[in-house]
Amino acid sequence: MNENLKVLHKAIEDKFGKDTVILDIAALTPMADYFAITSGQNPNQMQAIAENIDMELSKLGMRLSHKEDEGVNWILMDFGDIIVHIFDEESRQFYDLERLWADAKKVQL
Repeated sequence: MNENLKVLHKAIEDKFGKDTVILDIAALTPMADYFAITSGQNPNQMQAIAENIDMELSKLGMRLSHKEDEGVNWILMDFGDIIVHIFDEESRQFYDLERLWADAKKVQL
């Protein structure tokens, strides 16, 4: 899984995602093993980050099983073991997933 996380992190960084955090949530919930949280500056950048993540993870055989992006402030991507959250900066502060999942370990890459 570590290689998948490295590729995910690079895909985000390549499109200039800000303040990226990856949380290991496996011991806290059965829904996934990891949350990746990042910020984009505008809807176009957020979509570019999402598209790059999908393209790079698909090269590893990971398939996007669900994507929610109806609003322009939060994109959620479900890859099974990894769930990606791409926020605009205001929404990220409002929802504050890092605080909600404060018991999760931060993954250092």
